[in-house]
Amino acid sequence: MYGKFKEHLQQEVASIKEAGLYKDERIITSPQGAEITISTGEKVLNFCANNYLGLSNNPKLIGAAKDALDQRGYGMSSVRFICGTQDIHRELERKIADFFGTEDSILYAACFDANGGIFEPLFNGDDAIISDALNHASIIDGVRLCKAQRFRYANGDMGDLENKLQEAQKARFRVIVTDGVFSMDGNVAPVDEIVRLAEQYDALVMVDESHSAGVVGETGRGVTELFHIRGKVDMITGTLGKAFGGAIGGYTTGRKEIIEMLRQRSRPYLFSNSLPPAVVGAGIRMFEMMDETNELQEKLHHNTAYFMDNMKKLGFDLKPTQSAICAVMLYDAKLSQDFARLLLDEGIYVIGFYYPVVPRGQARIRVQLSAAHKTEHIDKAVAAFEKVGRKLGVIG
Repeated sequence: MYGKFKEHLQQEVASIKEAGLYKDERIITSPQGAEITISTGEKVLNFCANNYLGLSNNPKLIGAAKDALDQRGYGMSSVRFICGTQDIHRELERKIADFFGTEDSILYAACFDANGGIFEPLFNGDDAIISDALNHASIIDGVRLCKAQRFRYANGDMGDLENKLQEAQKARFRVIVTDGVFSMDGNVAPVDEIVRLAEQYDALVMVDESHSAGVVGETGRGVTELFHIRGKVDMITGTLGKAFGGAIGGYTTGRKEIIEMLRQRSRPYLFSNSLPPAVVGAGIRMFEMMDETNELQEKLHHNTAYFMDNMKKLGFDLKPTQSAICAVMLYDAKLSQDFARLLLDEGIYVIGFYYPVVPRGQARIRVQLSAAHKTEHIDKAVAAFEKVGRKLGVIG
């Protein structure tokens, strides 16, 4: 019975390989960090992790995780409303709300679940969701699970957004949905303008801060801090799996009535196990560290500017960035794969991105800076990009 389907899958995979688009998973045999060890035994510099603040292997977070493991156990074996809520889960939710200047928060296994579980409990066919064209796949999937009317506006285009808001005026409720930082380009959504339009056209606002929290804003509190609009965004989703320690776990934070309804009806929350105590304990310690100093944010901002300046001097085609994501544009999918492979030979670990992760003809190397990177790490990366770029004819 499986035979014909197996043959179909084998042909599909073969065609992916033939097109140079097959995704190999490189194996890491060390903790996550600026320098990692891969399965060949080689030590390489990692420039493609979401480890923006360099906290993935931080001793303080490891210690907090161990303490929670000893005091609260390994796992919860339950969902929140049955017997899966410990005191530390509520403590972490309060710290998230305090960090973003919101009223309450709710934890999920991942931000994919937070985005997948936010729309269906709140909106129906009488409502309208107006979404940025480059929003993350998890937002797109979450919108699909909801029966609300769907509108899409061009990335960061406030004129197009206003047109869509006018089209959606007959809806009962309207919600504008955007990433804070767009993960493939590194640009920040103009959330101040989005909030202004929302007020003008009586709409709610939801922002996914996964790539912006801990990164943008003077103290890393995301786009609402950057644009001085704390408390004006109705719903913020995000992750503990990027700047905030790099483990797992997502959250939605915002208006208390919204969070209360999500606790009652959000399916990923109601039907998924609670976050493990070790992850929760480390998350609490992480937010405490964020309140103690801005040193990591300042280092990250310096590293990003330093890398961008040096790459521009070499003549690379870079997308403008306001985050720690630097898109080195190559446009051709196979070229991006070849470029990444040759960089690995130079000790630089990056990944080439191409369709369907980015639009056709927009292939790139996405470089992600970290506060853990030293100046000599960045210098080595820039030198490797120059060598490979000249070899492949990308720069003169």
